Amino acid sequence: MRTRLPFLLLSRAAALALALAASPLVHAEKADRNKPMNIEADALRHDELKQTSVFTGRVVMTKGTIVLRGAQLEVRQDADGFQYGVVTAEPGKRAFFRQKRDTAPGAPDEFVEGEGEVIEYDGRADVVKLIRRAELRRYREATLTDELAGALIVYNNLTDVFTVDGQKTAPAGATAGTPGGRVRAVLAPKEPASGTRATPPVRTEPPALRTSPSLDGAK
Repeated sequence: MRTRLPFLLLSRAAALALALAASPLVHAEKADRNKPMNIEADALRHDELKQTSVFTGRVVMTKGTIVLRGAQLEVRQDADGFQYGVVTAEPGKRAFFRQKRDTAPGAPDEFVEGEGEVIEYDGRADVVKLIRRAELRRYREATLTDELAGALIVYNNLTDVFTVDGQKTAPAGATAGTPGGRVRAVLAPKEPASGTRATPPVRTEPPALRTSPSLDGAK
């Protein structure tokens, strides 16, 4: 019988998942990489020599506002305390990623979420990679605003920059991204900063054309 294994803070394996204290000078979303990593799974294998932990079976990881889900998660931590994770989906399925974005005070909440056969999280660079059959969606509250699809999507949380590659090489017999190796994107227009829509320009009738008395324009 399988039991769910929380990432307990009392074991040496749990020490791998401890992060640096979050800085009060940055927004919570930017400080996600400094939050503790909490993981649930059906099984855990920890390698003390390599300082890696591999979680398998219905894995759910939360780290601040970050959520990762998949069939397997390999976690490691470098000497400076930054954490790295690689989530792998079950065959034929995709792993899941979600994170809250920084927004101005009083502005609607925004989220990014995505899927890929493999998802890599780099805590030092604060970068997420969605690999193979990748999709990334951005929401304003519950409204979908932007949607991207390709073979490889890289999301940099520090700079809010997205890059999409539609032709990343896939294993033999597998589909890397979208059909034809093309990037697909649906981008919604942004709301004005004032919260009101811009007034459309007023149309005016074009000036009336006048004919010349002669072809050469002579008076």
